[in-house]
Amino acid sequence: MTFDIKICGLKTEAAVNAALGNGASHIGFIFFEKSPRHIEPDEAHRLREGARGKAKAVAVTVDADDAVLDAIVSAMSPDMIQLHGKETPQRASEVKQRYGLPVMKAFAVSTPDDLALIAPYRGIADRFLFDAKPPKGSDLPGGNGVSFDWRLLAALDRDVDYMLSGGLNVGNIGDALRQTNPPGIDISSGVESAPGIKDPALIEEFFAAIRAARAQMA
Repeated sequence: MTFDIKICGLKTEAAVNAALGNGASHIGFIFFEKSPRHIEPDEAHRLREGARGKAKAVAVTVDADDAVLDAIVSAMSPDMIQLHGKETPQRASEVKQRYGLPVMKAFAVSTPDDLALIAPYRGIADRFLFDAKPPKGSDLPGGNGVSFDWRLLAALDRDVDYMLSGGLNVGNIGDALRQTNPPGIDISSGVESAPGIKDPALIEEFFAAIRAARAQMA
């Protein structure tokens, strides 16, 4: 498996350029109105155009119906759809078939039982994303800046392709990589100066921390 880095919740050209310039394999655009990272499909399309051939553009959705997904896919032409809500295996399969695109299914993790929930999605979801459970009172399924016990991921079958998410930042990414050695990572709030405001300098520092940690691990 290759090691992938996804910068999620992008809203500006400067942030997209910082992600691409530092080697992001995926860039994520969030379509969820309650999120400070919400973006309209037309704007996401404009921003993702500069990434063609450089990084995969991911449309992040939360329990979106066909009409919403139709509008996103038509306007943006994503490379992948991320399902970050309570979508069932049947729904994930329907989305894959309707758009002919790979699907990444997100799961909120706090106990080993949460990881067991991926079983019926195996063979349907092309990739998984493991995030922390939202804090009490949060309206956001992700991007809350909290992490979970990464040691839980040791129980996963080795062939499970996933991205590690939740509370990652410059200060803890080294520990996260050493503990889990994940196939990919996803970061949003950890490279922001304020909710929804990506900081190009923090993005650059984050990639530098990844390179240092991976060099040490090698």
